[in-house]
Amino acid sequence: MTATSAPHQLVPLLLVLNNVLVVLFQVPFACFGATPHAARTSLWPLACAFLLGGAALAASTVVDAPWFAAVTLVLAATAFTVAEMLHATISWELSVVLAPPTAQGAYLGVHGLAQAVQRSAGPLAVTAAIAAGPLGWLGLGAGLAAMCGAQRHLVRDRGDGALSVVPVTVSEH
Repeated sequence: MTATSAPHQLVPLLLVLNNVLVVLFQVPFACFGATPHAARTSLWPLACAFLLGGAALAASTVVDAPWFAAVTLVLAATAFTVAEMLHATISWELSVVLAPPTAQGAYLGVHGLAQAVQRSAGPLAVTAAIAAGPLGWLGLGAGLAAMCGAQRHLVRDRGDGALSVVPVTVSEH
């Protein structure tokens, strides 16, 4: 919060906002991953949430008005919370539905590995965005949005059928 003119007292309120949004909307957001089509379609709103969150964080640093910084930080927290819930729903649905019945363990293992990479690389990406300033936040939001677009393209090309993989599971090796 040192790069904005927002009051420091806003920080705990943003954490409360995140928790309240998750409690209220996590279950209703499950509809965005109810089917493979819904999950693929929901990648666009996910991309928009990432881009909006990055843009709002960037905007919070460029205007020297506490009210503006507070509003943009609330917007960023809301956008990234929505992105968090959408991502959880979409990624779980796609990791399950794209796996052929004989390789679900392998696919879910890769899904778990991707989550571990996110937990490891995420703090580095956020630190880089902080160090780069407003352009860093825009870049982070745009980069995450671009990954959503690429994922949507890759998933779309797979169709609704099973992926072509060797019909064995990890446990059979």
